Amino acid sequence: MIDVRSFDSLGGADHGWLKAKHHFSFASYHDPARMHWGNIRVWNDDKIAAQTGFPPHPHDNMEIVTYVRKGAITHKDSLGNEGRTEAGDVQVMSAGTGIRHAEYNQEDEETTLFQIWILPDREKLNQPPSWGAKPFPKSDRAGSWAVLASGRDGDSDALRINADARVVGATIKAGESLDYELGGRNAYLVPAIGSVEVNGEFANARDGVAVAELDSITIEALEDSEIVLVETA
Repeated sequence: MIDVRSFDSLGGADHGWLKAKHHFSFASYHDPARMHWGNIRVWNDDKIAAQTGFPPHPHDNMEIVTYVRKGAITHKDSLGNEGRTEAGDVQVMSAGTGIRHAEYNQEDEETTLFQIWILPDREKLNQPPSWGAKPFPKSDRAGSWAVLASGRDGDSDALRINADARVVGATIKAGESLDYELGGRNAYLVPAIGSVEVNGEFANARDGVAVAELDSITIEALEDSEIVLVETA
């Protein structure tokens, strides 16, 4: 099953400094048909104005993955972690028993990002909180998948999350294709840029593609494309 969710159909909010589109129910946007996909609870497409951001606020028992598309985001948290994550790179915060953090765009340009929340495995609830970030050069994922964040043993180069899930990224040139093996697991993917076909179903930039009950998918790029995909139970 493949369900393409157009960007225009997503929920959203405009706070002036923050313009957000929500792939799943979030804050004041509620759609009973779009509460989650597998263990993915949130996928927000955010635009954050220069020199603005989210003041300190708490989270617990959630794996929060931030994929920066343009600009940079600066993180500070109650554990004393500080870091700047720029376009193409990824940060992960495992909220665990509880953490407070702030996320600011301290740049002189707009920052755009995907923020993805994944529910932790039941047996991994209430773990000590943590934060980490890592560069993932786009040249290293040209025509192939790079594992950006993962809870699987063996994905040793990825940022760690407390969930049976993988966050992967790839860039695909127009006219080329890339397969991903799912083995019947759930997946949700979004082209950050470019238009693609997923098993023949068309998706434009920033559309969401929900996949279930398939052993594999083939993503064909109709334009030069950058893909972010989350695979979960």
